[in-house]
Amino acid sequence: MPTSYDMPEVLDRHEGPHGEIVLRRHGDLLQIIANGCFLMDTSDGRSERLLVDAALGALDGRPGPSLLIGGLGVGFSLAHAAADPRPGRISVVERESAIIGWHLDGPLSHFSADALADPRTEILETDLVAYVHETSATYDALCLDIDNGPAWTVTEGNDSLYSPAGLAGCARVLRPGGVLAVWSAQPSPEFEETLCNAGFQQVRTEEIPVARGVPDVVHLAVRPG
Repeated sequence: MPTSYDMPEVLDRHEGPHGEIVLRRHGDLLQIIANGCFLMDTSDGRSERLLVDAALGALDGRPGPSLLIGGLGVGFSLAHAAADPRPGRISVVERESAIIGWHLDGPLSHFSADALADPRTEILETDLVAYVHETSATYDALCLDIDNGPAWTVTEGNDSLYSPAGLAGCARVLRPGGVLAVWSAQPSPEFEETLCNAGFQQVRTEEIPVARGVPDVVHLAVRPG
Protein backbone atom coordinates (compact mmCIF):
# COMPACT_ATOMS: atom_id res chain seq x y z
CA MET A 1 0.00 0.00 0.00
CA PRO A 2 1.24 3.55 -0.65
CA THR A 3 2.65 5.52 2.23
CA SER A 4 2.21 9.22 2.93
CA TYR A 5 5.55 10.09 1.31
CA ASP A 6 4.98 8.14 -1.92
CA MET A 7 4.66 10.37 -4.97
CA PRO A 8 2.28 9.16 -7.70
CA GLU A 9 3.95 8.30 -11.01
CA VAL A 10 2.08 9.30 -14.16
CA LEU A 11 2.09 6.33 -16.54
CA ASP A 12 0.01 7.87 -19.31
CA ARG A 13 -1.90 11.07 -19.98
CA HIS A 14 -4.42 11.81 -22.72
CA GLU A 15 -6.34 14.90 -23.72
CA GLY A 16 -9.63 13.96 -25.31
CA PRO A 17 -13.04 15.42 -26.13
CA HIS A 18 -14.08 15.17 -22.49
CA GLY A 19 -10.90 16.60 -21.01
CA GLU A 20 -7.78 15.10 -19.49
CA ILE A 21 -7.59 11.44 -18.47
CA VAL A 22 -4.57 10.18 -16.52
CA LEU A 23 -3.36 6.75 -15.45
CA ARG A 24 -0.88 6.85 -12.59
CA ARG A 25 0.79 4.46 -10.20
CA HIS A 26 0.80 5.19 -6.47
CA GLY A 27 2.78 2.54 -4.65
CA ASP A 28 1.16 -0.77 -5.62
CA LEU A 29 -2.03 0.90 -6.85
CA LEU A 30 -3.09 2.06 -10.29
CA GLN A 31 -5.33 5.14 -10.31
CA ILE A 32 -7.53 6.80 -12.93
CA ILE A 33 -7.85 10.59 -12.71
CA ALA A 34 -10.25 12.52 -14.95
CA ASN A 35 -9.89 16.30 -15.20
CA GLY A 36 -8.09 16.30 -11.87
CA CYS A 37 -10.86 14.31 -10.17
CA PHE A 38 -9.99 10.94 -8.65
CA LEU A 39 -12.23 8.29 -10.18
CA MET A 40 -11.07 4.92 -8.90
CA ASP A 41 -8.07 2.74 -8.16
CA THR A 42 -7.15 -0.92 -7.88
CA SER A 43 -7.13 -1.02 -4.08
CA ASP A 44 -10.27 -3.05 -3.43
CA GLY A 45 -13.05 -3.56 -5.97
CA ARG A 46 -15.61 -4.46 -3.31
CA SER A 47 -18.10 -1.80 -4.42
CA GLU A 48 -17.76 -2.75 -8.08
CA ARG A 49 -18.43 -6.39 -7.25
CA LEU A 50 -21.46 -5.50 -5.13
CA LEU A 51 -22.77 -3.35 -7.97
CA VAL A 52 -22.84 -6.38 -10.28
CA ASP A 53 -24.05 -8.81 -7.60
CA ALA A 54 -26.86 -6.49 -6.52
CA ALA A 55 -28.08 -6.07 -10.09
CA LEU A 56 -28.00 -9.79 -10.90
CA GLY A 57 -29.49 -10.68 -7.52
CA ALA A 58 -32.44 -8.35 -8.08
CA LEU A 59 -33.40 -10.04 -11.35
CA ASP A 60 -36.20 -12.59 -11.41
CA GLY A 61 -34.02 -15.61 -12.12
CA ARG A 62 -34.33 -15.26 -15.89
CA PRO A 63 -31.81 -17.43 -17.75
CA GLY A 64 -28.76 -15.88 -19.40
CA PRO A 65 -29.48 -12.24 -18.54
CA SER A 66 -27.76 -9.56 -20.61
CA LEU A 67 -25.78 -7.03 -18.62
CA LEU A 68 -24.83 -3.47 -19.62
CA ILE A 69 -22.03 -1.89 -17.60
CA GLY A 70 -21.58 1.86 -17.83
CA GLY A 71 -17.88 2.57 -17.41
CA LEU A 72 -14.92 0.22 -17.84
CA GLY A 73 -12.81 1.89 -15.16
CA VAL A 74 -10.11 -0.38 -13.76
CA GLY A 75 -12.10 -3.42 -14.92
CA PHE A 76 -13.37 -4.77 -11.60
CA SER A 77 -17.06 -4.73 -12.60
CA LEU A 78 -16.37 -6.42 -15.93
CA ALA A 79 -14.05 -9.03 -14.40
CA HIS A 80 -16.59 -9.88 -11.70
CA ALA A 81 -19.43 -10.15 -14.21
CA ALA A 82 -17.38 -12.40 -16.49
CA ALA A 83 -16.45 -14.64 -13.55
CA ASP A 84 -20.18 -15.23 -12.97
CA PRO A 85 -21.73 -17.97 -15.15
CA ARG A 86 -25.18 -16.33 -15.12
CA PRO A 87 -24.84 -13.51 -17.69
CA GLY A 88 -25.41 -14.51 -21.28
CA ARG A 89 -24.01 -11.23 -22.63
CA ILE A 90 -21.85 -8.53 -21.05
CA SER A 91 -21.60 -5.17 -22.81
CA VAL A 92 -19.40 -2.40 -21.44
CA VAL A 93 -19.81 1.20 -22.59
CA GLU A 94 -16.65 3.31 -22.25
CA ARG A 95 -16.24 6.69 -23.91
CA GLU A 96 -12.51 7.13 -23.21
CA SER A 97 -10.37 5.39 -25.82
CA ALA A 98 -7.37 5.76 -23.51
CA ILE A 99 -8.99 3.61 -20.83
CA ILE A 100 -9.87 0.94 -23.38
CA GLY A 101 -6.26 0.97 -24.57
CA TRP A 102 -4.92 0.60 -21.03
CA HIS A 103 -6.96 -2.60 -20.79
CA LEU A 104 -6.20 -4.01 -24.22
CA ASP A 105 -2.43 -3.66 -24.11
CA GLY A 106 -1.53 -1.57 -21.06
CA PRO A 107 -1.12 -1.83 -17.29
CA LEU A 108 -4.83 -2.50 -16.63
CA SER A 109 -4.85 -5.64 -18.76
CA HIS A 110 -3.78 -7.53 -15.64
CA PHE A 111 -7.28 -6.99 -14.25
CA SER A 112 -9.37 -7.57 -17.36
CA ALA A 113 -7.56 -9.86 -19.82
CA ASP A 114 -9.61 -12.97 -18.99
CA ALA A 115 -12.88 -11.02 -19.08
CA LEU A 116 -12.03 -9.39 -22.41
CA ALA A 117 -11.26 -12.83 -23.86
CA ASP A 118 -14.67 -14.12 -22.75
CA PRO A 119 -16.89 -14.54 -25.83
CA ARG A 120 -19.82 -13.02 -23.90
CA THR A 121 -17.97 -9.69 -23.57
CA GLU A 122 -18.11 -6.69 -25.90
CA ILE A 123 -16.64 -3.22 -25.41
CA LEU A 124 -18.56 -0.31 -26.92
CA GLU A 125 -16.56 2.89 -27.33
CA THR A 126 -19.31 5.48 -26.99
CA ASP A 127 -20.86 7.91 -24.54
CA LEU A 128 -23.39 6.20 -22.28
CA VAL A 129 -25.51 9.36 -22.02
CA ALA A 130 -26.13 9.23 -25.77
CA TYR A 131 -26.16 5.43 -26.00
CA VAL A 132 -29.21 4.88 -23.78
CA HIS A 133 -31.23 7.22 -26.02
CA GLU A 134 -30.00 5.93 -29.38
CA THR A 135 -29.38 2.18 -29.21
CA SER A 136 -31.94 -0.42 -30.25
CA ALA A 137 -30.37 -2.99 -27.91
CA THR A 138 -32.06 -3.92 -24.64
CA TYR A 139 -30.69 -5.45 -21.48
CA ASP A 140 -31.81 -7.17 -18.30
CA ALA A 141 -29.58 -5.09 -16.03
CA LEU A 142 -27.77 -1.76 -16.32
CA CYS A 143 -24.91 -1.06 -13.90
CA LEU A 144 -23.78 2.57 -13.78
CA ASP A 145 -20.31 3.40 -12.46
CA ILE A 146 -19.22 6.35 -14.57
CA ASP A 147 -19.24 9.03 -11.86
CA ASN A 148 -18.71 9.37 -8.13
CA GLY A 149 -22.47 9.48 -7.80
CA PRO A 150 -25.57 11.29 -9.11
CA ALA A 151 -24.52 14.51 -7.38
CA TRP A 152 -20.78 14.21 -8.08
CA THR A 153 -20.28 13.74 -11.79
CA VAL A 154 -16.99 13.62 -13.66
CA THR A 155 -18.15 15.98 -16.41
CA GLU A 156 -21.04 18.41 -16.52
CA GLY A 157 -22.74 16.54 -19.35
CA ASN A 158 -23.16 13.45 -17.17
CA ASP A 159 -25.63 15.33 -14.97
CA SER A 160 -28.39 14.65 -17.48
CA LEU A 161 -28.08 10.89 -17.01
CA TYR A 162 -29.52 11.18 -13.49
CA SER A 163 -32.32 13.54 -14.51
CA PRO A 164 -35.87 12.34 -15.31
CA ALA A 165 -35.03 12.40 -19.04
CA GLY A 166 -31.79 10.47 -18.50
CA LEU A 167 -33.50 7.87 -16.33
CA ALA A 168 -36.15 7.50 -19.02
CA GLY A 169 -33.30 6.59 -21.35
CA CYS A 170 -32.03 4.04 -18.83
CA ALA A 171 -35.51 2.55 -18.59
CA ARG A 172 -35.67 2.49 -22.40
CA VAL A 173 -32.74 0.06 -22.67
CA LEU A 174 -34.06 -2.18 -19.89
CA ARG A 175 -36.41 -5.05 -20.57
CA PRO A 176 -39.56 -5.31 -18.43
CA GLY A 177 -38.50 -6.22 -14.90
CA GLY A 178 -34.95 -5.13 -15.67
CA VAL A 179 -32.74 -3.69 -12.94
CA LEU A 180 -30.92 -0.37 -12.79
CA ALA A 181 -27.98 -0.29 -10.34
CA VAL A 182 -26.15 3.00 -9.70
CA TRP A 183 -22.96 3.25 -7.65
CA SER A 184 -22.48 6.36 -5.51
CA ALA A 185 -19.87 7.58 -3.04
CA GLN A 186 -22.67 8.74 -0.74
CA PRO A 187 -26.38 8.08 -0.17
CA SER A 188 -28.87 10.32 -1.95
CA PRO A 189 -32.51 10.35 -0.80
CA GLU A 190 -33.12 12.94 -3.52
CA PHE A 191 -31.98 10.48 -6.20
CA GLU A 192 -34.22 7.78 -4.74
CA GLU A 193 -37.14 10.17 -5.11
CA THR A 194 -36.12 10.95 -8.70
CA LEU A 195 -36.04 7.22 -9.48
CA CYS A 196 -39.54 6.80 -8.09
CA ASN A 197 -40.82 9.82 -10.00
CA ALA A 198 -39.28 8.39 -13.18
CA GLY A 199 -41.51 5.33 -12.82
CA PHE A 200 -39.05 2.83 -11.36
CA GLN A 201 -40.29 0.42 -8.70
CA GLN A 202 -38.70 -1.40 -5.75
CA VAL A 203 -36.31 1.52 -5.23
CA ARG A 204 -33.82 0.86 -2.46
CA THR A 205 -30.23 1.61 -1.41
CA GLU A 206 -27.61 -0.91 -0.28
CA GLU A 207 -24.66 0.36 1.77
CA ILE A 208 -21.06 -0.69 1.18
CA PRO A 209 -18.92 -0.27 4.33
CA VAL A 210 -15.66 1.62 3.86
CA ALA A 211 -12.63 2.01 6.09
CA ARG A 212 -13.66 5.49 7.20
CA GLY A 213 -16.32 8.07 6.47
CA VAL A 214 -19.74 7.73 4.87
CA PRO A 215 -20.43 4.31 3.30
CA ASP A 216 -20.53 3.92 -0.47
CA VAL A 217 -23.93 2.84 -1.76
CA VAL A 218 -25.65 1.14 -4.68
CA HIS A 219 -29.03 2.54 -5.67
CA LEU A 220 -31.28 -0.19 -7.06
CA ALA A 221 -34.50 0.21 -9.04
CA VAL A 222 -36.65 -2.03 -11.24
CA ARG A 223 -38.37 -1.15 -14.49
CA PRO A 224 -42.04 -2.14 -14.27
CA GLY A 225 -43.34 -4.92 -16.45
